[in-house]
Amino acid sequence: MAPSVRARRPASPPPGLPHTTPRFPPKEGHLDADERRAAASLGYGPSRRAGFAPGGFNITSGEWKLLVAIVVVASAVRLFRISKPDSVVFDEVHFGKFASRYIKTRYFVDVHPPLAKLLITLAAFVSGFNGHFDFKDIGKTYEDVPYVAMRMLPATLGIATVPLAYLTLRGLDCRATTALLASLLITFENGMITQSRHILLDSPLIFFTALTVFMWTGFCNEDKHQPFTDRWWTWLTLTGLSLGAVVSSKWVGLFTIATIGLGTIKQLWTLLGDMRISPKTWIKHFWARALCLIVVPILFYMAMFQIHFLILENSGEGDGFMSAEFQHTLGGHRMADTFADVAIGSTVTIRHVNTQGGYLHSHGHNYPGGSQQQQITLYPHQDENNDWRIINATQSGDPSVEWQSLKDLHYVTTDTRIKLRHIVTEKNLHSHDYRPPVSEVDFQNEVSAYGMPGFAGDMNDDWFVEIEQGDSRDHESSKRVRTLRTQFRLRHALTGCYLFSHKVKLPSWAFEQQEVTCNKNAVRANSLWFIETNAHPHLPANAPKVNYRRPGFLAKFWELQHVMWTTNAGLTDRHTYDSRPSSWPRLLRGINFWVKDHRQIYLIGNPMVWWLSTASVLAYTTIRGLLILRAQRGYRDFENTKVVKYDTLCGFLFVGWVLHYFPFFLMGRQLFLHHYFPALYFAILLLCSVFDFLTSTLRPRVRLQIAAVIAILAIWNFAIFSPLAYGNTWTKSKCHDAQWLKTWDFSW
Repeated sequence: MAPSVRARRPASPPPGLPHTTPRFPPKEGHLDADERRAAASLGYGPSRRAGFAPGGFNITSGEWKLLVAIVVVASAVRLFRISKPDSVVFDEVHFGKFASRYIKTRYFVDVHPPLAKLLITLAAFVSGFNGHFDFKDIGKTYEDVPYVAMRMLPATLGIATVPLAYLTLRGLDCRATTALLASLLITFENGMITQSRHILLDSPLIFFTALTVFMWTGFCNEDKHQPFTDRWWTWLTLTGLSLGAVVSSKWVGLFTIATIGLGTIKQLWTLLGDMRISPKTWIKHFWARALCLIVVPILFYMAMFQIHFLILENSGEGDGFMSAEFQHTLGGHRMADTFADVAIGSTVTIRHVNTQGGYLHSHGHNYPGGSQQQQITLYPHQDENNDWRIINATQSGDPSVEWQSLKDLHYVTTDTRIKLRHIVTEKNLHSHDYRPPVSEVDFQNEVSAYGMPGFAGDMNDDWFVEIEQGDSRDHESSKRVRTLRTQFRLRHALTGCYLFSHKVKLPSWAFEQQEVTCNKNAVRANSLWFIETNAHPHLPANAPKVNYRRPGFLAKFWELQHVMWTTNAGLTDRHTYDSRPSSWPRLLRGINFWVKDHRQIYLIGNPMVWWLSTASVLAYTTIRGLLILRAQRGYRDFENTKVVKYDTLCGFLFVGWVLHYFPFFLMGRQLFLHHYFPALYFAILLLCSVFDFLTSTLRPRVRLQIAAVIAILAIWNFAIFSPLAYGNTWTKSKCHDAQWLKTWDFSW
């Protein structure tokens, strides 16, 4: 067409007739302004490509090549000299030992769920570890231990976290430059590097946290695109499995569940206000999420404990934490059926109900102070020093002998006055007005073993039986003492105090066994006892016998959860390198992992990454507050598509940081810097999201240059502190130069 000729458009139809075709046909996938605003209010980001990739992850072939390169770099950083040091580092003392217990099938108790420990054990087992190394002390040299293979498990998961961060930000509609920056910041984060190079649980925890966020991002994108498709169900189910994995590694995973839970509530609330969604469809959305995000994680979590119980089938060092019923499900702890009826003359073992079921025990050692009579303790293992004979305290003559002349059985009932004769040492259970060796308070009396062969004893040996409760399935157990079925108290005849024990250990002169006292103000739960085994020469062989009722999986599961909770809450002792949550975002202090020959492994983060991520949290908080104030004054910022997109993105990551950080302020237990790592992951993603927003108006080359400067500074920080991550040698001057803060207490 000649430049001077103007083309005429087709004539308009006469008034009153409709247009047969639109004047400006919309492009495929085009949304008008109102539709774009509605999409933005739901968190939709502008699509940059036609079509819809699985999970909304539109990754180009060039990006996949870039990801491979990043993974290679991350592998080099995390696997460099992973065999050094060749000795036990920090909490490898615990988690290496747990792997040994798994392989030897010996029961133990830990405050963390089993998944991460099972993965480490799997790596050890496949590599031929026989479980004989004890991991007893930090610095102990490894011998016949595939410790490199065991360290490779957390290191591999640490490497895998890097591409997950990249893909997550791409799924959240951030630019490739932003995702690249995030992956580099995590690659060169000194704290995460140090933690992932040893047999520790935090690297699996961070990986499963990152995996959960990645899966949730994919599900959200599928949900915005088209719900209830096969891919939609796949991403939702994988999110549930990831939630199960993260909470099965550490209970900190509950904070990840809370993060996804709030996101789910927001989704359901938005759908409820969408008049295009029918109530039936909304209910379908609700039950789909309840099934995949509640039921699936619970089943996964319980399955890990079922595997835990199946492997740890034999008695071990953790028996003492569990109830007597639980203990008797373990190999080496099972006992033969025992007589049910308890009578005068019965030889019995007596167990405490409340404090992990230790046995009333005595041995041929005296208290160094007080009455200096024979010690009475609570001992958690079966032993002949746990055997006592019940004798009648009201019988004339020598009751320890006269009971044999009784023709009929005299059952033990409420208010029966008895003495307890220690079989091995022939002394009676005794109490008097002496203070106990540890609990030296006026309402506590010492309990000892007193007497000698042929000595009938005195009134300080006398105790009244008070039946507290019986078994609902054994009616006789409420009327008289029955083995395993009756819980009772023992009241001292002269002072009125009750035989009592609590979680207080005696010093080394009593072999650190548990203290037993006579308490005038006894807490009921700590003054309850029951008889575990019972023998009597006058009982016929066909007399009724009883045994422990074996608990099923659910009973064992709930008991272990309670033990884990109470044990975790009891970790209140101070540690040389513990810290409080207020210091974590500022990186005020690290943790000494290992020291030898002027080489040190010291957990310290990359200052550039930590301080910038903390600044991004403060920046988002400030900007969000200003937007709220502007909205109150009538400004319509939240009708801007860009503002809504970044507010939704940054808000999700900010909530994740808050929920993984602030709950630690409520904890009175021992805390360390590594507890901040899941929150740090969210803070790094938030930092890169803020970067994406601030550079959104810049040309790609300028954005890439700014990202390169930040990455180079992070790598420079990494290089300065890398000797502390790898345990390399460095000079005294470099050590002092690296102490940017006075509170960083590493040394040369």
